[in-house]
Amino acid sequence: MFCFQCQETAKGKGCTIRGMCGKEENIANLQDLLIFNLKGISLLAKKGKEAGIDMGARDAALFVAKGLFTTITNVNFDNDDLVEWVRQAQKLKKELKAKVEGKIDGDLDDSALWFSDKEEEFHEKAKTVGVLATENEDVRSLRELLIIGLKGVAAYADHAAILGVEKQEIYDFILEAMASTTENLSVDEMVAMVMKAGDFAVQAMAVLDEANTTAYGHPEITEVNIGVGDKPGILISGHDLKDLDELLQQTQGTGVDVYTHGEMLPANYYPAFKKYDNLKGNYGSSWWHQNEEFETFNGAILMTTNCIIPIKKKNTYKDRIFTTGVVAYPGVKHIADREEGKAKDFSSVIETAKKCAPPKEIETGKIVGGFAHNQVLALADKVVDAVKSGAVKRFIVMAGCDGRQKSRGYFTEVAEKLPKDTIILTAGCAKYRYNKLDLGDIGGIPRVLDAGQCNDSYSLALIALKLKEVFELDDINDLPISFDIGWYEQKAVAVLLALLFLGVKGIRLGPTLPAFVSPAVLKVLVENFNIKAISDPDTDIEAMMQGK
Repeated sequence: MFCFQCQETAKGKGCTIRGMCGKEENIANLQDLLIFNLKGISLLAKKGKEAGIDMGARDAALFVAKGLFTTITNVNFDNDDLVEWVRQAQKLKKELKAKVEGKIDGDLDDSALWFSDKEEEFHEKAKTVGVLATENEDVRSLRELLIIGLKGVAAYADHAAILGVEKQEIYDFILEAMASTTENLSVDEMVAMVMKAGDFAVQAMAVLDEANTTAYGHPEITEVNIGVGDKPGILISGHDLKDLDELLQQTQGTGVDVYTHGEMLPANYYPAFKKYDNLKGNYGSSWWHQNEEFETFNGAILMTTNCIIPIKKKNTYKDRIFTTGVVAYPGVKHIADREEGKAKDFSSVIETAKKCAPPKEIETGKIVGGFAHNQVLALADKVVDAVKSGAVKRFIVMAGCDGRQKSRGYFTEVAEKLPKDTIILTAGCAKYRYNKLDLGDIGGIPRVLDAGQCNDSYSLALIALKLKEVFELDDINDLPISFDIGWYEQKAVAVLLALLFLGVKGIRLGPTLPAFVSPAVLKVLVENFNIKAISDPDTDIEAMMQGK
C-alpha cells in the first residue's frame, strides 16, 4: 500500500505497511481501485458530453462524489463494502461505455476500459493503479492535491444533496477534474485545475450552508451543556444534520436522550434542534478520543460520516455502535439509507440505548458557540467598533482539524498565550484544543468565536470579506487577520484551496506540511501564497501580531 492523504502519514512521507489511521493494506488498495474506476466514469462522462451524448451527468457525478467521500480518512474500513463499491462503479462504467461506444474519437485511458467481476482480480489490479502509478513526482503531487481537495468538495456536495440542495456546476467540475488526472496536462494547466478546485470548494460550502440554514435556520449564539442526564443515551457523531434530525424525532417520548459528539457539536447552535428537549448537549471532545469516550458514554453510538476509528479489542462498545451513510466498519451494524420520501429507521439504535446505563459524567459546565456568518454579521457594528477603538487588535483564524499528535498542543498553547486583545475565529474539530479554556471576552464578545463544522469555514471567509468591505480595503490580506490552521484530512485541504482561491496569503499550516506536496509544488505555493509551516507558539504569535 501507499497512502499519504492525511496529516499523520508515516514519517511525513507515506504509509506503506499499515495506515496510521488503522487502515489495512487491502482497504487502502481497494480505495485506490475505487478511485481508479471513478476516474474512468468521469472520463467517459466527459467524452460523452463533448460528443453531445446524454450521459446522465447528475447521477454519474453524485456517484463519483459519494465514492470519493467513502475514501476519506476514517470513513470506511470494511473490505466487503468497498468491494461492493467497486462492483457498482464497474457497473456504471459499463453503462457509460456502452453509450459512447463508436461515437467518440481518440483512445481512452485504461481506467475507462478495465473490467472484472472477480474480487481476487480487484486486489491484483489495485496494486498497479495507486498513487505511485504516476512516476513524475510533481505531476503526482498536483494530481493528488487535486483529488484530495476534490474529496472535500465531494463530501460537502453530498451533504447538501441529502438535504435536497444541488448545483450541477459542482457536479460537472468533479467529473472534469477527475477526468483531468488521466490526461497529459501541462504543469500550468494542472495548477489552474487545482485553483479551480478552490473556487468550487467555496461554491460547495456555500451550497451546504444554504442547505443547512434553509432546513434548520441560521446558527445562533448558544450555551451547550457538556454534562449528562440520568437517562440512557445515544451519542451521535459525524456531520450529517439530517440524521440527527430524524434520530431526535424518533427518540422523542422513548426515555432516551441524545448527545452530540465531535463535529456534531455545532448542531446545538441551529434553532430547529432546540425544540427537542431530548437533545441534552455535547459529550466528550474530538474524534480521536472516541475509544475512551465511547466506553464511558455507556449508551448507543451512531456514526453518520467520518470520523470512525478502529475499535480496540478491550473496547466493549462494538455491540452498541452503528454506522450509516458512507461509513462502514467490519462487524458493526449498518443503518440503511432512507427510501424515497421516508426517514431512516433508527429503531435498532434506540432499542439498544434503552438497555444501557446512563452516560458516565466526564465533565460539567457549558461551552458557547454559534458564531456563523449570519450571527457575527448581526454583531458587525460591535465588532467594528471594537477594532476601531483598539479593543481588538487582531483576529486569529484557528480552524481545521484536531488529531492525536502531541505537537497539536501547539494550538492550545497559542490560544493560551495570545494577547488578551485578540479574538480566535474557529470552525471544525480543531476547536476542541481551546474551546473549553476560560479565555474571557472583549466588551462582551467572546474571545473564541466558533462558527461550526469544518464546512463552516465558509462563514469565516464571509466574515473576513464583510470586514474588508466595512473597512474599505482593497485586499483581504490588509485586514488584521492571521490564519493559523491545523489540518488532518481531505476536507481541510478543500478549505485550504478555498482560502487560496479567495486570495488569502500568509497561511500557517501544521503541525506538518502535506506529504503529497512535492518540493517543487510547495515552492509554487510559497512564492504565490506565502504558505508557511507553523514553528513554535511564541515565535508565531509575535509574527502574527505584526501581521507577518
